[in-house]
Amino acid sequence: MTRHPDCRLVAALLAGVIALFAAALLWGETALDIPAALHDLFAGRPTIGAIILGQLRLPRALLALLIGGTLGLSGAVLQGYLRNPLADPGLLGVSSGAALGAVVTFYTGLAATSALALPAGGLAGALLSVAMLIGLAGQGGTLTLLLAGTALTSFFAAMTALTLNLVPSPYASFEIMHWLMGSLADRTMTHVWLCLPGIVAGCALMFSTARTLDALTLGEDVAESLGFPPGGLSGARTRIVLGSALAVGSCVAVSGAIGFVGLVVPHLLRPLTGHRPGRLLFPSFLGGAILLLFADALARLIPTSSELHVGVLTAIAGAPLFLWRVIRLRRTGS
Repeated sequence: MTRHPDCRLVAALLAGVIALFAAALLWGETALDIPAALHDLFAGRPTIGAIILGQLRLPRALLALLIGGTLGLSGAVLQGYLRNPLADPGLLGVSSGAALGAVVTFYTGLAATSALALPAGGLAGALLSVAMLIGLAGQGGTLTLLLAGTALTSFFAAMTALTLNLVPSPYASFEIMHWLMGSLADRTMTHVWLCLPGIVAGCALMFSTARTLDALTLGEDVAESLGFPPGGLSGARTRIVLGSALAVGSCVAVSGAIGFVGLVVPHLLRPLTGHRPGRLLFPSFLGGAILLLFADALARLIPTSSELHVGVLTAIAGAPLFLWRVIRLRRTGS
């Protein structure tokens, strides 16, 4: 008996995640004996290997896996729900809301008071954007949700630009722009624990909508004819909005804005899953993790005077991949 194509795809993606995660722990300027470093880390011995592994490489690799996976999953969920291949995690205004919260934290000087002040400010901005999105969209349809998200994205981007314009210190402006470009450098396990609850809860909500997304492929009327009551569809929409907002907001709060992952990954994997939104979710999570782990490895590998931002690399890599997909669609007509 042959295995289902989805099983082979998931197995291949999972192998890629494991390989890149292991490479992120092994590779660096300082060669490490990983078993010994792990033993010292869990034993609480402050050796050089344990410090490098526990405070530098492991948090960064974990964040790349979690954030990349979350962005890929949320992109697949939003594209499936809105039936719009251009939907991405920034569509609902959560990313720009989190960015504004972090920028305000810089502007007010709170970022200098604690290492957690900046991600806390970003998370507060994300939660504010969720509340505003739910208040604006109400019980309207997908078009209402899309318009509300677009309006919030524009508003938060404008407020971010205004805050940058009013910042009195050039150094503060540099710090803000540095954060907005997206990076996983200098993150610790504290950042991992800060974003982990929101990511886990948000991803669980998004995964729970897989069956509904398949039913919505042909529209809400067809979904109702298949046995989905209007209240059930409304509940699925609430889970999608809350799940993506909570998970993406938690990611942006600790890493800054990282684009193109949620837009490109579902496009690349969709032909391999039979174009069924529900079957695309877990592969998109693994594919997003692979893309961000690879981009972060490149950011560490490319020799420059200062380390490249992973958000810049995903944009540089994502745009050609997306254009390649567009050209392929034009040639095949599908």
